[in-house]
Order: sequence, then C-alpha cells, then structure tokens
Amino acid sequence: MTTAHAPVPGGPVAAGADAPSTPFDPDAAWAINPRVAVRPEPFGALLYHFGTRKLSFLKNLVVVDVVRSLHEHPSAAAALDAAGIAADDRPQYLSALDALARSGMIVPAADQE
Repeated sequence: MTTAHAPVPGGPVAAGADAPSTPFDPDAAWAINPRVAVRPEPFGALLYHFGTRKLSFLKNLVVVDVVRSLHEHPSAAAALDAAGIAADDRPQYLSALDALARSGMIVPAADQE
C-alpha cells in the first residue's frame, strides 16, 4: 500500500531548498545569506529569510555582532577571535552559528560569489 504525500506549503523552497548543502565548518568563511534581512531589535536582532519565510531571533548582542561581521573574516573562527570570544565560551557560539547555517540564514562565503 502506498501513502500519498501532500506537497509542502510554499513548495520546495519552503521545504529547505535554500539550506546550505555543506555542514557548518567554523574554519570556513561564512556570510549572511543574501536572501536574509537583519533587523536590529532592543533584544538583539530579527533575521527574516525571504526564501523560506523563516524567522530567527538573536537574543545575544555578541552573536548579532559576530553574524554581521562574518563576511569580514576568513572563517567563522576568525570572527569569534575578533569578537574576543574565550575558548570556554566558544561551544555556545558555535552552536548558534551551526543552527543559523542549518536554517540557511548564513551560507558559505563561496556561495556568495
């Protein structure tokens, strides 16, 4: 017996077609996806992806600064260095960047060219 599958609302883009095909690598260069708008908020920032219509809330101002500066550094790790993130604090920042990469909010910088 086969089961019919309903299409994903919004089509394949909403299903994650805009997500990066490579896993997050802190030693690689990253940038904000060109389809993402960053809006400053009192709590941090709101990220809106025009392709998937997903929202992300950044509630840590340091994370906001790191994300906004990613394109200025040769790697995500270098962006964390520039922000003064201590080694003991890195896992939480790397986790946040990984989540943003998985949702397509940030993409490998090579995808920007």
